[in-house]
Amino acid sequence: MKLISSLTSPYGRKARVVLLEKKIPCQLQVENPWLPDSPVATINPLGKVPVLMLEDGVSVFDSRVIVEYLDHVSPVGRLIPAESRDRMIVRGVEALADGVTDAAVAVYLERKRPADKQSADWIDLQEKTLLRGLAALSEALGDKPWYLGNSMTLADIACGCMLGYLDLRFAEIDWREAHPNLARLFDKLMTRTSFKDTVPVV
Repeated sequence: MKLISSLTSPYGRKARVVLLEKKIPCQLQVENPWLPDSPVATINPLGKVPVLMLEDGVSVFDSRVIVEYLDHVSPVGRLIPAESRDRMIVRGVEALADGVTDAAVAVYLERKRPADKQSADWIDLQEKTLLRGLAALSEALGDKPWYLGNSMTLADIACGCMLGYLDLRFAEIDWREAHPNLARLFDKLMTRTSFKDTVPVV
């Protein structure tokens, strides 16, 4: 298998963390999908990373689809519960964390546009979404060590990758002060080799 991703993509990081946690060997091909000569659009019609290329040439895209596939490829360290309610909780937190990431990426890309082309209203809307999402993730975690039970799941991974992206692109957002429980979760995740080895590189 081969994973095509950029080194700054929080969605790509989620897939890379899952690969490492599941101990699945996989080649990493680093690509910038924004470059005009990027090959990403030839393997993913949406032109986005990550993309997982299987041995038979099939391309799997969207990080949520990729990580679900990976969780079934190997029985090592199940990250998505089989029981329906627990599964709903984990996938719900993942969707919330990805939604916060979506809002953050939207703000980052808008700020890269020429100043006279930027929409202050759009940025404000996305920033409010981001902050509401962080509050919801904090509330869902509460005082628990993990989002579900006594071990890490995909919910924690998705949240950790989102928080890492905020550290990379939005140093002005003091999410640690606002949500100490998220800070504790992130610090715990950062002791794991999978998170240490996938810190975003600009």
